[in-house]
Amino acid sequence: MSTDVAEPRLRPAALSDGPARADRSTARKTRSLTILIGVALAVGALVTTFPFLWMLTSSVKPQRESTDYPPTILPKEPTFEFYGVLFTELDFGRYLVNTLAVVLIGMVGLVVMAMAGYAFAKFDFRGKRWMFFLVLATMMVPVQVTMIPTYLILNQMKLTNTLLGIALPTLVSGFSIFLFRQFMSTIPTEMREAARLDGASEWRTFWQVVLPMSKPILAVQIVLTFIAGWNSFLWPLIIASDQKLYTLSVGLSLLNQQLAVNPSLQMAAASVMVVPILLVFVVFQRFVIQGFALSGLK
Repeated sequence: MSTDVAEPRLRPAALSDGPARADRSTARKTRSLTILIGVALAVGALVTTFPFLWMLTSSVKPQRESTDYPPTILPKEPTFEFYGVLFTELDFGRYLVNTLAVVLIGMVGLVVMAMAGYAFAKFDFRGKRWMFFLVLATMMVPVQVTMIPTYLILNQMKLTNTLLGIALPTLVSGFSIFLFRQFMSTIPTEMREAARLDGASEWRTFWQVVLPMSKPILAVQIVLTFIAGWNSFLWPLIIASDQKLYTLSVGLSLLNQQLAVNPSLQMAAASVMVVPILLVFVVFQRFVIQGFALSGLK
């Protein structure tokens, strides 16, 4: 009898303890999985960033340390000597100015591509679909195919061996026009109509209404344009016969070919190439992610 009376009292407690135990087990599994994923991501990040860290530390090593075996990660006697060599004994100061000029000229194309994207997004005109199709078709043509025709055209215009000739082919990009068009399609048409009711012209509406609302996609284009101009190698090498017009990437290639093996000097030159790109991306990172996300809404 005592046994029969005690059993009903134990069953509810056992039943209520079952879901709690299952929840605790699930929580432990989730916590373990989270820790495992975190460790895997940390290892992956370390493996990915190790070459970059090696480049930075090697650029401040004396030459004797850079050739030691076994190699060391951190320099024993750090020095910035080779950064000074790049800009005093070598011609990297001129290469840097040329690269910045190419990048700044390329930034002018942002306004042109923004206007084109705005026209495709908000205006209706004859041949709009076919023209936009042609813009997209240019994305399917490799750059190498158009290099010879572009060179011949610029040669006829007397723009070979000039900084303008180096930057001119990069002013307009079909991909950038496509991104501007996709983003500006999300801008409410009511904003344009309200500006018109206030007496604003189309030009003023574009500058004071559309462009301020397009900051995310402008940030994306600034990063892409900067990277394209900063890393330009093949086209400057083809169109510029004067070494004084070379960009940083071409100068880095010449450094690796002409000088004896000096890992510290080469790593210093590589750092000058890579670090500005990372800084630009870090500054515009939030806008870049937002711009790509909003560009795919329509």
